[in-house]
Order: sequence, then structure tokens, then C-alpha cells
Amino acid sequence: MAPSSTARWLLAQEARALLTRLDRLRPFALNMPMVTAAAISPAALSAIESHMSKSRQRLRTMVHDYLRWVRGPRGSLATPATAQRRFTLLRLRFNALLAQFDIFADVLAQRSEHETGVWVAGLDDVAVDALELPGNFYKVPPMICYVNRGPGAAIRRARTRLPGGDENPVAVISVPRERMVGSGIASSLVHEVGHQAAALLDLANSLRPELQEMQRRSSPDQQPAWRLWERWISEIVADFWALAKLGISATLGLMGVVSLPRAFIFRLDEEDPHPLPWIRVKLSCAMGKNLYPHPQWDILASLWESFYPRTGLDEGRLGLLAALEATMSKFVALLLNHRPPALRGQALREVMPVAERQPARLAAYYRANGKIPERLRDVPPSLAFAVLGQARADNQITPEAESRALAQLLTYWAVRSALDTSVICAAQPRPRRRRSGSRQSAEFQTNFQ
Repeated sequence: MAPSSTARWLLAQEARALLTRLDRLRPFALNMPMVTAAAISPAALSAIESHMSKSRQRLRTMVHDYLRWVRGPRGSLATPATAQRRFTLLRLRFNALLAQFDIFADVLAQRSEHETGVWVAGLDDVAVDALELPGNFYKVPPMICYVNRGPGAAIRRARTRLPGGDENPVAVISVPRERMVGSGIASSLVHEVGHQAAALLDLANSLRPELQEMQRRSSPDQQPAWRLWERWISEIVADFWALAKLGISATLGLMGVVSLPRAFIFRLDEEDPHPLPWIRVKLSCAMGKNLYPHPQWDILASLWESFYPRTGLDEGRLGLLAALEATMSKFVALLLNHRPPALRGQALREVMPVAERQPARLAAYYRANGKIPERLRDVPPSLAFAVLGQARADNQITPEAESRALAQLLTYWAVRSALDTSVICAAQPRPRRRRSGSRQSAEFQTNFQ
């Protein structure tokens, strides 16, 4: 057999083998071992299954096209290197598809964990509630959560690019396992929700021109501070979102995340989009004081300074912190009163539930209802977290009682969503079967051959 013929034969065999592995990627609906209450929403599952189905079908078509080419006259005229290069692109596409599959599989597999799976399903409800705004400024995408190791959270936003370049059909939020279950979990979760909201409202791009103008108008000693505010704006907006939805719970949760060895607290990396931890907590207190006037914010800021005093810092670092603190009030006012085009003339603070999250109101709600967690079931989940977080700050609830209450609430929200879904599905007429010639039916049959 000639070398070129051997090469084409070998590559055809490899392409056929790739097809067999592709056909073993079953729909997630066949691989979800969780109880009903732990399941992701039908909208999220439908979006994921539809996306993966289209991706598998597209790759399957590409492989068949390659097999026709390598066996045909054009492939016989190609060099082995050309045939190999084309096959390598197929393998890269297959590996990108596997990476996408694993992203969603990790989330779904975790739902089978006892208790944790149901709690995470409850966090899905918290995430959706935290993203919603009155006014229909955007369509809330499907959102799914999972817990992961490490102290921080992360989000793979909806409509961003997955491995291989495909658009992500859902928002996938990773929250730290070490925060399950306490009010701190909401701080991490809603911060990541804030990133999704900021993208939907295009907040960073609408804020940057205003920050650049402030930098141009400021004195030379304050210009570095405004430059950093602009550099950090995406993370600051997410912190603001958590604060506006959760009240003091957000700041307390943030303090828990960034409570690091002193060397990290004052470390400045101008390429890092996160503010240096020391100023980030001070900024959260300043935003909280502006949104919810109360002595608790000054107390919290002083407490943070007692944890990490500025003694021993070099003059350059002290000067930068002083410039950031000197410009902080103007920056907070600019942020909270910003009117992005997406909000149709309203300011950020005006579309947030600030009145409901005032400390005195949260404290009164807890006194009237919080000692019986069942009474918090029917309020928005983010408000329930805000009530319990304020009670924690006021020393009205112990960490143990808070954890029990939140575990009960997360379980209730998960079960409620599952039952609501079941009722809706039961009321719908059973869809007629698709003909076997349809594309979806063809793939379904392929998966069972």
C-alpha cells in the first residue's frame, strides 16, 4: 500500500473512531442522578441540551464531510500532511466539545450530593431573584450554581464564549463550598450575579468615560486614584450589586473572603481588576453608608482598620491609600447616581430595592418574622438573606441558628420550584412525537444505536 493510501486509510479510521466516541456523549437527561428538588430549571436544561445537541450534530457533519473528502478524488490528490492537518482540526473541535460537556456535567453531577444538591438548587432561585430588576431592562438568562473548592466565587456568564468559541446558553456560577451554609454564601453568589447584570446593562463601558473625565479634572496627586477606580470598575460594580441586594451581608461576606495574610491585603497589582483588599472593604462600607445611612458602617470600617492597621507601610503606599480615600466619596456618588442608557434614564440606586434593605427595616422584619424561618419562605430570597445577615450583624441570631434557617429556606425554595415546574408540566398537553426524519429525532436515534 502506497504511503499516501496508508495515510488516508489511517486517518479515516481515526475519524470513524472519533464518531464512535462522539456518539457516547449522551443527553444530560439520561445522566442526572439527583432527586427532583435538586434538578436545574427546565429552561436551563433545555438551553444546555439544545446547545449540546446542535454542537454534536455540527461536529458529526464535519466528520462525515471529512470522510467523504479523504476517501474521494480530492483527498487522494492531497498530501498526507494536508489530510493530517484537516483531521487535527476535527480533534481540536471534539476536545472543545468535551470541555463544554464537562463544564455542565460537573454542575449536574454535584446535584446528586445529599443535602448539598438541594441547597445548590435553592441557590439557583437566589441567583435568579438577585438578577431581576423591575422595569424589564433585560431578559434574565437561565442560571445554575455549583459549589467548588477555594475561598472565592466565579461566573461563566451567559452569552460569553465557551471552549471552541460557541456561545454559552446559561450562566454558570461557582460558589465556595467552605461558605455552605451561611449568609456569606449569598455575598459570593450575588457578587457573581452582579457581573452578569453589569454585562447585560453594559455598565463598565458606560461608566468609564465618566471616570476618565474625573481623572482629567482632578489634581495630579489624585489622578492615580481615579485611574485605579477605572481599572477596578468591573469588580466594584459587582460588589455594589451584592450590597444593593443584601445590605450588610454583602460587606461581612466580602470581609470573610479577603481576610488574608497582611502581605496580600496591601498588595497592589495594577493589572488585577480586583481592588486591593484593604481598600475594597473600605469602599464597601462607604457604599453601604451612602445607600443605608447607619452607624454600623463606620463601626465596620474601624473594625477592618483594627484588623489591618496601616502602620509600617512605605510612603508610596500610604500616599496611594490616602488618595483613594480622598476620592472615595466622589467616586461612590458617581457610581450610585450613574444613569446608563440601558436603564432608560434611571440611576443605579433608583432601580435597586434600597428602601427594603434599610437596616432598621431589616431588623424590624427579623423581630416580627425571622425567629420563625418559615415566615421568610415567601419573601424574595435575596431579601431573606438580607434579613438574616442584618440579624447576624446585630447579634440577634447565632451562626448555628442562621445556618439552620438558611438550610431550611434553600431546601424549601428548591422543592417549591420543583413542584411549580411539575404543576406547569402536568397542565400541558403531551406533545406529539416528531417524525423520525427530523434532525432532533435523528440524533436521538443515533444515541441509542
